[in-house]
Amino acid sequence: MKVEVKIVNAFTKDGQGGNPAAIVLDADRFTTDQKQEIARLVGLSETAFVGKSAVASFKLDFFTPNRQIAHCGHATIATFSYLLQQSMIVDKEKISKETIDGVREIRIEGGEIYMQQKAPVFTPVSGNERLKVIHSAGLVPGEVIDITICNTGNSFVLIEVDKAATLAGLIPDHSAIKLLSESYRAIGFYPFVRTSQETHDAIARMFAPFYGIEEEAATGMAAGPLACYLHLGERDKTRFTIEQG
Repeated sequence: MKVEVKIVNAFTKDGQGGNPAAIVLDADRFTTDQKQEIARLVGLSETAFVGKSAVASFKLDFFTPNRQIAHCGHATIATFSYLLQQSMIVDKEKISKETIDGVREIRIEGGEIYMQQKAPVFTPVSGNERLKVIHSAGLVPGEVIDITICNTGNSFVLIEVDKAATLAGLIPDHSAIKLLSESYRAIGFYPFVRTSQETHDAIARMFAPFYGIEEEAATGMAAGPLACYLHLGERDKTRFTIEQG
């Protein structure tokens, strides 16, 4: 079977960096098992399969190398950027994607793509579970400020640490993170540190071994929950910039 796969980097800065996503068009011809096998062979953190939808502009199915995932931020941005460049978006005023978790709005502003996420649901992590998260992330209690699970469509374990050096020096236990992520029904761990820099509000890393991703360069579906978390302490602020990778 011959499959054409487009590779597009999302969340780039000045044309550099970002996170590559694979895009497969006309994906209605593939079964779920075939999509999973294609994603495994491609080997990127996520592959987006674009098909027809009766309720949205396009239907998107996302697969990591080892399983299907409800949403993917960087693959969504990459896909709609590519569709826009190829003049495949008919109505630019009303755009949406259908996923296995429902329909989400997509917006184009000045050539940039924005995607809708659900309103956040926060679940604090405390007691023995907090210690499990701390140790699996390669941390000690004194380095951790707060831990909470946030869901805006996907769940992530947000771990606020004390300083940038702590974040940079993390050596996580991927086996332990895999087990805890499955237990929490979370995509993975998203440790971060707040910054006082003018260019960004936080620096983060993302570990998702349960989905076959040891560490990811840029994670839109994790940045969304983190922005919601940061907004709790800065209610007047409506835009947050997060550095990752």
